[in-house]
Amino acid sequence: MVVLYVKLAVATAVVLAPGWLLARALGVRSVAASLGWALVVVFGALAITLALGSTLTVTVVLLGVAALAAGAVGVSRGWPRASSVPGRAWAFFWGAVVGLLLWIAAPSVRGDGLFHLARARKLLDLDALSLDRVSEFADGSLHPGYAFPLWHGFLALVAKVAGEDPERVVVHLPSILAPLAVVVAFEAGWALFRRTWAAGVTAGAQVAMIGFAPGMGGAYVFLSLPATSSRQLLAPAALALALECVRSPSRGLVASTAAAGLVLAVVHPTYAIFLWIPFVGFLAVRALWERKDLRTGSLALCALFVPAALFMLWLRPIVNDTRSVSPDAQELQRAFAQYRGQLHVHSATSYNLAPEVFTRAGAVAIAALLLVPVAGLAARRRWAAYVVGGSVAVFAVMLVPFLFTSLADLVSISQVRRAAGFFPFAFAFAGGLGVLSRLVGPILLPLALGAGMFFQIVYPGDFDYVLRDPAPTWIAWFSVVGALAALAVGFVRRRPALETGAALAAAAFLTPVFGGGLLDWRPPPPPAITTLSAGLVKALRADVEPGAIVFSDPQTSFRVAAFAPVYVAAAPPGHVADTEENRPYERARDARRFLRTGDLSIPRSYGAEYVVVDQARRGRDLDLPVVYEDERFTLYRLPSRT
Repeated sequence: MVVLYVKLAVATAVVLAPGWLLARALGVRSVAASLGWALVVVFGALAITLALGSTLTVTVVLLGVAALAAGAVGVSRGWPRASSVPGRAWAFFWGAVVGLLLWIAAPSVRGDGLFHLARARKLLDLDALSLDRVSEFADGSLHPGYAFPLWHGFLALVAKVAGEDPERVVVHLPSILAPLAVVVAFEAGWALFRRTWAAGVTAGAQVAMIGFAPGMGGAYVFLSLPATSSRQLLAPAALALALECVRSPSRGLVASTAAAGLVLAVVHPTYAIFLWIPFVGFLAVRALWERKDLRTGSLALCALFVPAALFMLWLRPIVNDTRSVSPDAQELQRAFAQYRGQLHVHSATSYNLAPEVFTRAGAVAIAALLLVPVAGLAARRRWAAYVVGGSVAVFAVMLVPFLFTSLADLVSISQVRRAAGFFPFAFAFAGGLGVLSRLVGPILLPLALGAGMFFQIVYPGDFDYVLRDPAPTWIAWFSVVGALAALAVGFVRRRPALETGAALAAAAFLTPVFGGGLLDWRPPPPPAITTLSAGLVKALRADVEPGAIVFSDPQTSFRVAAFAPVYVAAAPPGHVADTEENRPYERARDARRFLRTGDLSIPRSYGAEYVVVDQARRGRDLDLPVVYEDERFTLYRLPSRT
């Protein structure tokens, strides 16, 4: 454990080092800037590698060249002095504690993780790399969400530098990334509040809501996957830089904001769009209330928007080929059935998010929703404008059918639901407690402890895929009305903000949430039927040529591609971009037909060179040369038709 932890930590530091040097050379001393620039460097190095059709070794060399160049720039500029964030070391310390806990709760690779592991493995093991070379199908199309494999490249680089299998990287890298996630949340809180206690409460609330309320590490155990890393690392980093840019812009800060906005769009394009929603609401309310920050805020927004929009223009033709974007009637009905309980469907052209989705994250989210109205009593502060403006903007897009449907047509129903997660929960929680502390004084401490215990027991959260026992809808509607009321109060109230420190009260509220999460802190057991035998994995790596096509049923194929650098012919449709070339449902039907009939013309039509039969899925014996066989799996060689 210790050796692997150190190897992953050192490898991550090596990959991030060029970005750290570049950020310091530009005079920006923050983890957010270092992370943004590091991924920009990886993006550039990987783009050159793919353009040359070379290997990941070239990417490593280019990272070294970039580090030397950034160091030379820093030396020539005398390493510009820049202010640091007070208290950041403590945030890193507590993040490291969370990371060590995540090591215990780390689950085996499953679900979407198999898809991402497969791509990282191909980048690490295959020659003549290109964008198409990373796909799961040799004859498939680019995935609209991961057309450029930036985060997969980051994982592959960490694996290469550490000398570890990418599976171990996907499983345990969250322990290394957790301190960074806590620090960027802290930096975002500092940029907005300019109070160390409030920054700490922001980070604590985020960790409690995302990592501890769901139990077993929550989403943090998946920090190595692009969706989670985008939401918990890249989006807070971009927001922290943009908020700092609003306060005191500089060339280095604007460039760093643009870098963070770009990599967020590359790693997870829809999250870049979702980040703009509350930020635009913040700027609008700040301008209405105080007539301030319009110029610097517009500059920060442009830095977030322009590089991301340029990347999305390149991505647009790929997106247009995806059936879930601007869906037809059949795709709509499938989505309505799949997300039943999360949507209120009025007609095929009018639907919106169910309000109770906002309360599903448990005690912290509910407290934040209830505290939104008090932000009006601190209207002269930036955090209040972000809470009120961000809340109104997110509520409008999620709950107004026309806006929700329009955004769903642009990014898909599957993605648009996730915009609710960009509601300013942690900021509303920290700022709201600060206002309450000023209003009620010392009595807030026992009240916060009691409220935390009550909410954690009564509304611990509903984290299943389908909502089963959500908190009452009135909580969300109370927050909607409260946000509008706070917006009105901010117009008429010109007195100083009612606010004071509330760190102890926040700790009291969060203690039951952290305690509840630790009560069941363990990795979930992997379903036995979804695992491959160690012997089959060894045979796939030793006896099957890298880049060969292996035919099997969708579930087995999904894991085969993750554990060996090969292509497959089918995968579970829910994990495949539904494009004309990918044809996920047709591929799955062909795989099922092969299991029924044993017709070898089916795998041959996909160019398969090997076939894996899983007896647990009612496979059949084939009259083909056997490469490997155990009690469950048989790996056959499929000779070409003569």
